[in-house]
Amino acid sequence: MKIKLSCLSILTSLALPFALRAQEIGQLNREIGTQPPTWVSISGLTGQGASILEFDLYVQGFNFTNSEGAQYEISGSDNGNLQARVMDRFKKSVIVSRAYSGASIQRQVHAFVDEFTKAISRIPIADTRIAFKTQTGSDSEIRVADFDGFGAQAVTADNNIVAAPAWVPHRMALFYTSYKLGNPDIFFHDLSSGARRAFARYSGLNTSAAVSPDGSRVAMILSKGGSPDVYVCNVEGGGLVRLTATPEDESTPTWSTDGEWIYYATKIGGRRTLARIPAGGGHAQRVSTPGILNPTSPSFSPDGKWLAFTEQTREFTICVMPAAGGPVTEMVPGEDPSWSPNSRTLVYTRREAGGGRVLSLLDVPTKQYKDVSRLTGNNSQPNWAK
Repeated sequence: MKIKLSCLSILTSLALPFALRAQEIGQLNREIGTQPPTWVSISGLTGQGASILEFDLYVQGFNFTNSEGAQYEISGSDNGNLQARVMDRFKKSVIVSRAYSGASIQRQVHAFVDEFTKAISRIPIADTRIAFKTQTGSDSEIRVADFDGFGAQAVTADNNIVAAPAWVPHRMALFYTSYKLGNPDIFFHDLSSGARRAFARYSGLNTSAAVSPDGSRVAMILSKGGSPDVYVCNVEGGGLVRLTATPEDESTPTWSTDGEWIYYATKIGGRRTLARIPAGGGHAQRVSTPGILNPTSPSFSPDGKWLAFTEQTREFTICVMPAAGGPVTEMVPGEDPSWSPNSRTLVYTRREAGGGRVLSLLDVPTKQYKDVSRLTGNNSQPNWAK
């Protein structure tokens, strides 16, 4: 089935995913990059345990001060095993008090941070994973690691070009593109068993797989019909449907949180813009990004509130806006944003002055960011497991 995309329908349709009132959008926009950090103090922890704890908290919007200035006092010890306690100074109560053993210190600290964030009604992310591309000379490989870079492991050993890893929700499985068979093909890889298979091997380009939030469908970019267009099929590869048919190069599809829409980058009048199309087929609609030129690589937050994307100008910039539309906030230099399960932290690629690429983490409400310095090499195209 071919569903044509007309430039007129994109230009004239400015429909948005949710109907929020202007004041609600304004309130959302004030939550981007303007919030103060949550202040904590740390005592008793030293060395690696303290370093891991500070990293885990900082990229989730916490910052550090003395006990008099903190809302939460964290105390404990990490002499081989972790003992930790959190006191809420405002409520004058202990909210977490635990001893951890039987795992590495980083796993113990991650477990503690997750208990702490859950205790204050936040979604935990310390025990989550990211997938990414690592450049190896002229070739590249897919790797996975804890979100802070610990335990990095190679997924591929193709000795070729790979790109665009994408997690299958709630599974230890990835889609990605590899040139291993001489063409840019999409592969499915079960990380639990190590088994992998070619998923899309059509003539031309097969890339940018993106899995629906319920794990049942896959959007991707294929050029089997001419120019690169958006296609969708079921997660087994059947029922392939072409959603767009334009002379432009469509790219970087992503799913709306409700699974009803596929967002992607395209061009109108020679300028790159974002658009969306119903996942079941229909007319494409332009997605307005006020004041931003050449947007690409959209990413929906799991709670459906935020849309992050890359502004491609002379420099690359991470931008965030309410998913229902409204003002865009330019955050930090970078590209390839991917949301964490907590809908406030992004992983993205930061370009270094010498041409290298590193992964970095950004807390959107506070604009605090930090490089994932435990990873070595030239890393890009991160995708956060959800």
